[in-house]
Amino acid sequence: MKPSILEADVLKDVKAAKPTLWINPNLDRWKAGDPDRPFSAEDVVDAGANWRRFAPLLARIFPELEVTDGIIESPLTEVPGARRELGYDTPDHGRLLVKADHDLPVAGSIKARGGIYEVFMFAEALARKTGLLTPDEALTALADDRMKSAFSAYTIAVGSTGNLGLSVGIAAKALGFQVVVHMSVDAKPWKVDRLTRIGATVVQHDTDYTSAVEAARDQADSDEKIYFVDDEQSKLLFLGYSAATLRLAAQLEEQEIPVDSDHPLFLYLPCGIGGAPGGITFGAKSIFGDNVHCFFVEPVQSPCALVQLMSRAARTVSVYEFGLTNKTEADGMAVASFSKFLAGTIGPMVSGVLTVNDDDLFRWLYILDECEGMRVEPSGTSGCAGPNVLTNTPMGRNYVSLQGLQGKMKNATHVIWTTGGRFVPDDQYRTFRERGRSIALASV
Repeated sequence: MKPSILEADVLKDVKAAKPTLWINPNLDRWKAGDPDRPFSAEDVVDAGANWRRFAPLLARIFPELEVTDGIIESPLTEVPGARRELGYDTPDHGRLLVKADHDLPVAGSIKARGGIYEVFMFAEALARKTGLLTPDEALTALADDRMKSAFSAYTIAVGSTGNLGLSVGIAAKALGFQVVVHMSVDAKPWKVDRLTRIGATVVQHDTDYTSAVEAARDQADSDEKIYFVDDEQSKLLFLGYSAATLRLAAQLEEQEIPVDSDHPLFLYLPCGIGGAPGGITFGAKSIFGDNVHCFFVEPVQSPCALVQLMSRAARTVSVYEFGLTNKTEADGMAVASFSKFLAGTIGPMVSGVLTVNDDDLFRWLYILDECEGMRVEPSGTSGCAGPNVLTNTPMGRNYVSLQGLQGKMKNATHVIWTTGGRFVPDDQYRTFRERGRSIALASV
């Protein structure tokens, strides 16, 4: 399909690797109970219930979760200092908060929500299928030595640039499974080292993320005792991520932050292959309907969601087709092709996609640390671009107008959803921070 006049301008920016904002012309109104969707709001609620069922098991396996009764969650925090430094201190910007998944316990990134969920769901299903777990046994029995011994005959495989591999590896090894993580050329050495230290087998590829996933999938297809966590099309990953919005809704209510037609909610979600932002978008829409506006954020060299959704193509579209390199310091977002499964599932729910420069990722990293004491990986800071792009660009203002939000933006709540940072080694983080500081000072 030929791009519109507005999209033609965005396409020029994409090809030139310039930060831009694409507004989804196919954004559909939320229809509760739409039979054409593969998921329902009830599925999100069920995923939340599964997380609660697993809580005692999680607390038994991971000591740091004892104080939270097995709940893996991050705070939702206002950031007044960063708000000022980012230039979001005018009334028209509404409220600014950070959903701090960079500090999630156990796996230290948003990927904990999907990776741990799928591993535990698989472990329960396997134990019940093989008779290891009887109907009257508690799920905490999955941590028994006899279970770990049985699980050791099975392998969980995954393709990853880093954080999904970490979440799957940590969860699978804790239950006794063998783990193989196929990692792309973009993977950071410290993530490879961490996986190796916990006993995972890491297979490093001289290719990009898509090729690493294909290798992991091929390995699993060849052996019935290998279970493949498929970041491109896993429904379990998707639902694990979606349940995060149930907690978000509760946090907003606790802080007496309304979400309705006069108080819109904006979520800015870092995007790689799309599983995490896709699941969160679906969950948010199932709770808040048209009162939530979900924007994906990608590096200028890796805008796979943008080019896939803009193309409206049935085939998989690659950033390489647009002359881009797929090279970025945001390793978790270095993905050349967006998931076709996710494009079809949540494409009509995404308000838009914005792209950002790597230098800005580091500058925002420094601001979040300096002003709020938040330790975030570069990729996890990408949502910091959101409020400015939405309120101070022609495309963003056009979206506000089309959605009938004029006069309501002062009542809006903007949530920057972070990811990755908790487990970055100190020396690596100091390098990140110093680069961000240099960029921030040069921009003054």
